[in-house]
Amino acid sequence: MIVFPNAKINLGLNIVSKRSDGYHNIETVFYPIAWQDALEIVESDNYQFTSSGLKIEGKLEDNLCTKAYNLLKLQHDIPSVHIHLHKSIPMGAGLGGGSSDAAFTLKALNVLFNLSLSTETLQNYASQIGADCAFFIENTPVLAYEKGDKFKPLSINLSNYYIVIVYPEIHVSTAEAYAGVKPNNSPIIVEAILNLDFDAWKENLKNDFEKSVFENHQEIENLKNKMYEKGAKYASMSGSGSAVYGIFENEIPLNDFKNLKVWQGKLNV
Repeated sequence: MIVFPNAKINLGLNIVSKRSDGYHNIETVFYPIAWQDALEIVESDNYQFTSSGLKIEGKLEDNLCTKAYNLLKLQHDIPSVHIHLHKSIPMGAGLGGGSSDAAFTLKALNVLFNLSLSTETLQNYASQIGADCAFFIENTPVLAYEKGDKFKPLSINLSNYYIVIVYPEIHVSTAEAYAGVKPNNSPIIVEAILNLDFDAWKENLKNDFEKSVFENHQEIENLKNKMYEKGAKYASMSGSGSAVYGIFENEIPLNDFKNLKVWQGKLNV
């Protein structure tokens, strides 16, 4: 079975408060994007995970696809498999690629071995792997809150627009991103801003991580400014970075980003 895990972007991101468990309560919108990896799963005599494309660092047991397989195998009688992942979505970019790979592994195993797991059950499994992992089970725009693992469906349509995503090959760790932000206990509500005219997003829809990340990585702020210079209706860093996206009315030339990893496509929801 072959499936195509996709990326996501964040539309706005408010750091609302620090939690007693050490995490933060946030408010953001997860929006699916058609930048995709390719994931193949077949039965095998022994469990294997292989990859191509972008290099995946780390131990086998820490890989999120492996974690997804092991999580299902604990409670379901499924055979060994060979998982091959062709990695295209950059890692550490704020695009959720690893979480998507894990979620699509769960969904593919569910179909491949006729487990008949409900959407809710799959989301429960996914939430044990990563805070944003459960989003990719249904893969439709949602308002994410608390740790980013509680969802409210949203009706938002950007399908007339194009998106350009640029990854500057800078790794911003989650720890670094959170170290520079202070919770905003009276945030502007993301959902309310999204209901405004699109032209109002530029001044009102903010990502709280940008201030501190831009202070440490001027190149990322320069990318956001370049998006507006190229005519973006809205531009932002995604998540805790370091990918930056711009939303445009039409396709644009990508010459200014030719030395960076870039993806351009039509928004489809």
